[in-house]
Amino acid sequence: MPNERPGVCIVVENLPVPLDRRVWQEALALRDAGYRVSIICPKGSGFQKSRETLEGIEIYRHWLWEASGPLGYLLEYSWALTAQFFLALRIYARTRFRVLQACNPPDTIFLIALFFKLFGVRFIFDHHDLNPELYETKFQRHDLGHKLVCWAERLTFLTAKVSIATNESYREVAMNRGGMPRDRTFVVRSCPDMARIRIRPPQPELKEGRSHLVVYLGVMAHQDGLDLLLESIAFLTKLRNCDDTLFVLIGSGPELPQLKVLASQKGLDNLVKFTGRLPDEDVAAYFSTAQFGVAPDRATPMNDKSTMNKILEYMAFGLPVVLYNLTEGRRSAGDAALYARNDDPEDFARKIQTMLDGESLRKEMGARGRKRIEEELNWENEKRALLAAYAAALGS
Repeated sequence: MPNERPGVCIVVENLPVPLDRRVWQEALALRDAGYRVSIICPKGSGFQKSRETLEGIEIYRHWLWEASGPLGYLLEYSWALTAQFFLALRIYARTRFRVLQACNPPDTIFLIALFFKLFGVRFIFDHHDLNPELYETKFQRHDLGHKLVCWAERLTFLTAKVSIATNESYREVAMNRGGMPRDRTFVVRSCPDMARIRIRPPQPELKEGRSHLVVYLGVMAHQDGLDLLLESIAFLTKLRNCDDTLFVLIGSGPELPQLKVLASQKGLDNLVKFTGRLPDEDVAAYFSTAQFGVAPDRATPMNDKSTMNKILEYMAFGLPVVLYNLTEGRRSAGDAALYARNDDPEDFARKIQTMLDGESLRKEMGARGRKRIEEELNWENEKRALLAAYAAALGS
C-alpha cells in the first residue's frame, strides 16, 4: 500500500457501526491493509455518540428515526442523505478520501458519490439488499414509488466504478440489471470472522429449566417471517409436548411489538422469549448453549436471492438450521440444515420436531456446518475479494 494511507469513507444507513457486522469487518480489513477508514452511520441503541474512534476506525453518527410507509421512507431517506452529505464533507476536509463506499439500503447514496467524483473520488457500491424486490415485498404494489426505486438502483450501478455483491445471485443482478462488467463486480460474502468466534461451555441456566434451546437472531420485520415462526411453534404444541423447549428470539425491528402480542394470543408466553438486541458476548452464550437455529424468512424474490447472515453465524457455532427452501439459503447451509416447504408453518414445525427429537442428526448437521464455515464460508477468504475490489476501483 502507498505510504499516504489512502482514505476511505463508508456510508451505511441500515444499522449503526460496529453493530453492522459486515461493515465493521470490511472496515477492519481495510484498516489492516493500510487504508484510513471513516464510517458514516446512524445512531442507535447503545451507539449514541456522534463521533468516536474504535480500533482505529473513525465513526461519525447522525440521528435517524425508523419510518413506515412510502412517505415516511421518503422523509427518512431525504434527511439521512442530507446528514450523510455534510458528514462526508467534514470527513473529506480531514482525510481527502479516495474511495466512497455506499452500503444500501437505500439506493440514494450515489448522489453523494456524484458530487465527490468531481474531486476524483472512486465510488464502490456494496450491494446489501435488492431494493426493488424489498419495496414490492413491503408494499405489495408496482407504483411510482417502485419505479423510483428501480431508477435509483440503476443510477447507483451507473455511478459505481466497482460493485460488491454479497453472493452470486446479487452479482447476476449487478451484471444483468445494473449493466456492470464482470471484471468490475466482486462477490464478498457476509461470512463469520472465525478469529472472533468463540464457542463457550454451555450455560444451562439460559435454558430456564428446559432440555432444549432454539435460537433466532436477526431483524424482526414482515419479510423475516417471525409471525410464521410463531404459527409453527403453536402448531408444534399439537405435535409434541413442548414444555421441554425454549425459543429465544434475539433482535428487534418494526414488528416486535405486534409479535409479542401475537405470541400471547397464541398462548406461547411460556415457550417464547424476546430478548431485544443483545451484545455479542450474550449472543455467543446463547449460541453456545442452543441445540439449533431457525431462519423463517418468507419466500419472496428478495429473500430467495439474499444470503441471511444468521444462517452462517449459526453454522459457525456448530448449530444446524431449520429454514425454508430458498435458493441462497440452500447455497449457504447445504447439508447442514432441514428445509421446509416455502411459507408453510406446519411443515416448518415438523422440521423443528425432527430436529428436536434427533440428537445424532443435530450433531452430524452441526459438524457439517462448522466444517463448511472453516473451509469455505469464512471472512479470511472473503476479505481477499474485498481488497481486490478496492484495487480495481483505484486502478485506471
